[in-house]
Amino acid sequence: MIKNHILILLFCSVIFPFCKKSGDSQSVGAFKYLFATINDKSVNNPVSYNSTKPPLIKLYFSDKVDSSSARSLISINETTGLGINVAYSFINNDSIVVLAPLVALKPLTTYSIKISYGLKSVNLGALQNSVNLNFVTTIDSTDKFPLLSDSALLTLVQQQTFNYFWKFGHPICGMARERTSSGDVVTIGGSGFGIMGMLAAVNRNFITRAAALSRIDTIVNFLTNKVTRYHGVFPHWINGSTGATIPFGTQDNGADLVETSYMIQGLLCARQFFNSTTDSHEINLRTAINNIYNGVEWNWFRQNNQNVLTWNWSPNFGWAINVQVRGWDEALITYVLAASSPIDSNAITKTVYDNGWAQNGGMKNGRSFYGITLPLGPHYGGPLFFAHYSFLGINPYGLTDNYANYWTQDTAHATINFTYCVNNPNHYNGYSYACWGLTASDVQSGYNASSPTNDVGVIAPTAAISSIPYTPKQSMDAIRFFYYKLGDKIWSQYGFIDAFNLSSIWYDSDCLAIDQGPQIVMIENYRTGLLWNLFMSCPEIKHGMKSLGFQSPYF
Repeated sequence: MIKNHILILLFCSVIFPFCKKSGDSQSVGAFKYLFATINDKSVNNPVSYNSTKPPLIKLYFSDKVDSSSARSLISINETTGLGINVAYSFINNDSIVVLAPLVALKPLTTYSIKISYGLKSVNLGALQNSVNLNFVTTIDSTDKFPLLSDSALLTLVQQQTFNYFWKFGHPICGMARERTSSGDVVTIGGSGFGIMGMLAAVNRNFITRAAALSRIDTIVNFLTNKVTRYHGVFPHWINGSTGATIPFGTQDNGADLVETSYMIQGLLCARQFFNSTTDSHEINLRTAINNIYNGVEWNWFRQNNQNVLTWNWSPNFGWAINVQVRGWDEALITYVLAASSPIDSNAITKTVYDNGWAQNGGMKNGRSFYGITLPLGPHYGGPLFFAHYSFLGINPYGLTDNYANYWTQDTAHATINFTYCVNNPNHYNGYSYACWGLTASDVQSGYNASSPTNDVGVIAPTAAISSIPYTPKQSMDAIRFFYYKLGDKIWSQYGFIDAFNLSSIWYDSDCLAIDQGPQIVMIENYRTGLLWNLFMSCPEIKHGMKSLGFQSPYF
């Protein structure tokens, strides 16, 4: 059970020379700070301390400490600068200063123990260097909201997160903003996820079928009539008011093949959903979606007939970025859509898939991590969005080809990510069976593709939540924890914030389309299989996947 006011030391910043040097004022025989303990446990490494009352902090010195000096030059403060009332006592011939806070410390708060320069000893003079010890308290484990059934909680997460795409959708084009602070910048891939979320919202009675049809029609008309396409491919970012391309990077001001794939994945689900043979509005929407899909020149992105697809192309810089789309990562959907194109001249062959994506088996892994065999991809699986983005539409259950069983792959990936967080080799505050999930997200310093091999202490709720088809118990544990235990910190008007760090006590101020969308969709796939069934029902997808050597219960 997670206790109130568990303490974990994050770092000690101490200047502590051990060797005598010429002119060194803190040489052998000088007054020195030695080390510290909290509740009698060393703080040399981050360790959790169970405590239901204020902690007992002991500071060890090389000589008897002058008590009046200690009371004026040793303090505990919040990082905001607010001082904490402390009782001072002295043991071991006054060489150990004992600090006992007189009030319970706040949960999830960073505190600093400061030992100021000039602290006096009785025999060896004054301390020559200041010492700062920072530690944080862990969560308040009380529930922040009334308890719901698991089913009701899943519905609440879907509905609240859906607000990002519905209430916060761009007022002109209807597409999804890149993030809550993006203004007019809308995103192609995230908008594709949002379209799939709208279909789930109809299924959950959050909105009407007519309302979803109208919004998706607005998006499709905008993409058709306002947005520049580059050999049929959309840019990553677009101005939601004008349709103008917004550069994603210095040389990235044109086509983004993978982001376009996410949009088309969503559009094909919408085409299958709005299947009336008599409603002209639905018929016209399906025609417009087909025109978008048919217009993508997939083979052109082989860049002079190479047997691999290229991610980007710019009208100004050509193939300068030159990132090839090779597995294993988030882009399986790109090869599936490319092979499934109804336009023969646009459709890629199995040779391109085998050589480009699968690297003739080079994407295989086969090693065991925590006793779990990982069929494909980087060690420990990489960021969890690899198991999400392509599989919002592609159903991995029972899906196999020459390279993997894809349900095995995605389940192994999610389980390894979960197990890594439970083991918590870097001793980050808060990681547990209920607080896990490493994927690409915001971090304090920008953006990071977090994974077990690139872990900076940041948990992204979308990682665990969107893995619910693969790890239902572990993901449900995480959803309960995020909502009930951390909800006062990370629950927003658009669902959970993008990311947080309980070691440095940081909570993101943004939500991101590409992280909010998979939560809605994958919860729905877990509950009803809606988006999987829609996408896998596409006749061209069945044909294209079979041509690549896939086997599935759908065909």
